[in-house]
Amino acid sequence: MTVIEFIDVTKTYGSRTVLNKMNFSIRQGVLTGIIGRNGVGKSTLMKIVVGHTQATSGDVHVFSVNPFNSLKVSANSILVDDSMSFSDKLTLKDILKEAGRFYPNWDGPLAQRLFDHFSFHSNARQMDLSKGKKSTFNAIIGLASHCPLTIFDEPTTGMDTVARKDFYRALLKDYIAHPRTILVSSHHLEEIEDLLEDILLIHNKTALFHGPTTDLQGMFVSLIGKEEKISTFIADREIFSSQINGSFSEILVKNTFTSDEKVKLHTQGIQLVPVSADDAYVALTTGTKGGIDHVFNGTPAD
Repeated sequence: MTVIEFIDVTKTYGSRTVLNKMNFSIRQGVLTGIIGRNGVGKSTLMKIVVGHTQATSGDVHVFSVNPFNSLKVSANSILVDDSMSFSDKLTLKDILKEAGRFYPNWDGPLAQRLFDHFSFHSNARQMDLSKGKKSTFNAIIGLASHCPLTIFDEPTTGMDTVARKDFYRALLKDYIAHPRTILVSSHHLEEIEDLLEDILLIHNKTALFHGPTTDLQGMFVSLIGKEEKISTFIADREIFSSQINGSFSEILVKNTFTSDEKVKLHTQGIQLVPVSADDAYVALTTGTKGGIDHVFNGTPAD
C-alpha cells in the first residue's frame, strides 16, 4: 500500500521555487530517510505531507487523500520538528498525560521509560528546556505516539553525541517492535544510514534518487591500488574523489565495471571496495567539480 504519493509537485514562495515537479511514492511500513543539504526543501516537503502547507501545483496523496486541512491525515500522523511546542501552562508530566488522551496508539510505559532514561524532571516546562533537551523530549512524543505516519525533521538538533545515539537506537528498536511508516530527515546521512531501508535524496529541487540504501551504495565503488595501475582503468571515467595514502591511491568512480574488467582489476592487485551511502550521497550531490581544496588552490570548478 502506498502511504505518500507526489505527482509533479511544485512549491514556490513568491518567485522562489523550493520543490520543482517532484515525483515519488512511499510504501506503508518503510523507514525512509529524507536526505539533502541544508535548504534543499526537506522541511517544506514534510510540511506538505502532513498538511501544514499546500503544494503550489501537482497532486499530493497521503492515505489516499489530499493532506491539506485533512482530518484523516492529522489524526494519523505526527511531525516532530524544532517548531513543535506545547503550552507553558503544562509541565512535562502534564504533556505526557495529555498525549495519552490525544494519540490513540500512545505507548505510555515507553514514554515514561524514555523520560526517565533521559533524566527529565516532571515539573519542568518545555519552553525552559535547552535546545538539545527540547529536541529529546519532542522525540519521545514522536516515538511513543506510534502514529501510522511518523515524521522526524532533523530530530537530533542540539542533542549531544550520547543522546543522538540513544535516540537512533530507540527509533530502530521501536520501529522493529511497532512497524509503521517513518520518515527521518537529515543532512548527516552517515549518522542514520544503518537504520534506513529506503533513501529519498533531494537535490536541485527534485528527487535525485529514491530507493533502497543498498542501491545508492551500489552506484559507486572505490578502487584501491597503485596509481599507475589504476590509471589505465579509469582513463575515460569520471573521478568523484581521490586520495593518496602512501604508495596507494583510492579513487571513487561509478560502479559500471563489467565482470571481465573486475577480473582484470583483481589480477593487477586493485581492490574494488564498496562505499558507504554517505560517500555515494556526497558524490551524487557534489559531482566531479572538486572539493573545498579547490577553493584554496585556485582550481576552477567544472
